[in-house]
Amino acid sequence: MPKKPNIVVVLMDNLGYGELGVYGGGILRGAATTRIDNLAAEGLRLLNFNVEAQCTPSRAALMTGRYPIRGGNATVPNGRDVYGLMQSEVSLARLLSDAGYSTAIFGKWHLGNSPGRYPTDHGFDEWFGIPNSSGDCFWPTNEFFDKEHVKYTHVLQSTRGEPPKQVRLFDMEARQKMDRWVTDRTVDYMRRQAAEGRPFFAYVPYTLVHWPTMPHPDFAGRTGNGVWADSLAQMDAYVGELLDTLDELGIADDTLFIFTSDNGPEMNRQWAGSSGPWRGTYFTALEGSLRVPFIARWPGRIPAGTISNEIMHIMDLYPTLARVGGTEPPQDRLIDGVDQTDFMTGRQEKSNRESFICYVGSEIFGIKWRNWKITRKELERGSDPIKTFGVWNIVNLIIDPKEELSEIYRLQNRWVMTPVSRLLEAHMQSLRDNPPVAPGTPDP
Repeated sequence: MPKKPNIVVVLMDNLGYGELGVYGGGILRGAATTRIDNLAAEGLRLLNFNVEAQCTPSRAALMTGRYPIRGGNATVPNGRDVYGLMQSEVSLARLLSDAGYSTAIFGKWHLGNSPGRYPTDHGFDEWFGIPNSSGDCFWPTNEFFDKEHVKYTHVLQSTRGEPPKQVRLFDMEARQKMDRWVTDRTVDYMRRQAAEGRPFFAYVPYTLVHWPTMPHPDFAGRTGNGVWADSLAQMDAYVGELLDTLDELGIADDTLFIFTSDNGPEMNRQWAGSSGPWRGTYFTALEGSLRVPFIARWPGRIPAGTISNEIMHIMDLYPTLARVGGTEPPQDRLIDGVDQTDFMTGRQEKSNRESFICYVGSEIFGIKWRNWKITRKELERGSDPIKTFGVWNIVNLIIDPKEELSEIYRLQNRWVMTPVSRLLEAHMQSLRDNPPVAPGTPDP
């Protein structure tokens, strides 16, 4: 039986398309990203990798291979006590665990903060990190915070079968040092698994560059170009440490290493990121929200230096990594992700996906099909009022990457509405056949 490869998935938080050197950023953003750029040269770089518009939905799509609305995770929780993955979900970690993998997550979860919803309730053997989002670090020093009604967030640690333990308060100091701790824990985990000779799945959802964007004290002021550039330098160095550890352990060739982001760039102007050639921030359905960096290296399996503009979605990683790990998705539910193993490994030039539905929260804003984008609603920034169009906008993303010339293409290319309408109706029928779970639904 062939040896199962190790799988490492690094998920940055709100890292826009235009931040890395290989995507047009790097020194233009104040800090070279040499290690990650070199990683791209050693594997596959996608120019059309797509995610959901918000943190929780993207992570739900990764963990379940489904549109987040199906499981009640179409939006960030916004104060709900019960949210995240229901116990009926079969997470990617559970699939790989059942296939013989050791599984661990180090970093931000954002898929549940109550018993039954933690990572170690969903197939992960161990976890160190925060349950929700990085903005919780403001609470301990917020003079208006009401401790009678809301609990402070803590850094948590848990192993499968045990409730999480509080490691320390998640305050501003912890925010600065979080990704250092995540890197150290991941390195230690990889060393332990290599010593045991067991294949592992390390899910590493870092907290940078989500607001407040705060580099570790070791990197603060290093670039001379501000906290954002310092954070990019830190991110590149930490990813480099993970890669160096794989080399040191002699397991780099046996490891599929993926680097990507959960969302497009920040909309908060104090920490605003870059969407590169696209327009928009996260919480919108513009390309700047949906397209993020994606790099995958698997020596001997993924051809080095491959670049593609084929469409792929984060929910495709679910069936893809299941196949890589020698298993398959559950057959008792609708899986929206498609297996992209042959595409990623160069056995086929075309992606197995040419379309997806563009959600912002629980609302459908549009449909992306091949090089076309058809939208009925638009946001420039996630905090702006929603603009609703009287007719569908039709945009050719090759000619109009910033989605500004819709009137021209709407008049000339109404034919596009025929295939897109079929896609939309098929999706709506799937929702009628498989009614979505309401947000906040408790576990039965």
